[in-house]
Amino acid sequence: MTEEPIEIRRKRLYMRSIRRGIKEMDVILTSFAGARLDLMDTAALDAYEALIAEPDLDLYPWISGQTPAPARHLAMINEIRSQFNEVMGEAHNFIKLRSNFINH
Repeated sequence: MTEEPIEIRRKRLYMRSIRRGIKEMDVILTSFAGARLDLMDTAALDAYEALIAEPDLDLYPWISGQTPAPARHLAMINEIRSQFNEVMGEAHNFIKLRSNFINH
């Protein structure tokens, strides 16, 4: 069997990220995949693929911090949390700026 080209693999993982079982995971993983997949090497792609093979009912509590994440996924979960916090911070700043503009 031939090895899958990295660009095809990234596209496949992106599609698996945007079509999850629960909407919250769609939002979190789509944002992460769109921002980070193109920057990942093979080892990082392996870790991400292993993580998204887990059921959403396990993933969401791990990523949201409701339950401890298994050690094997902790590094990738921390990356996802970090990226999500960046996005949410930018959204918060945008909303705050917009609100200030409208109110003045």
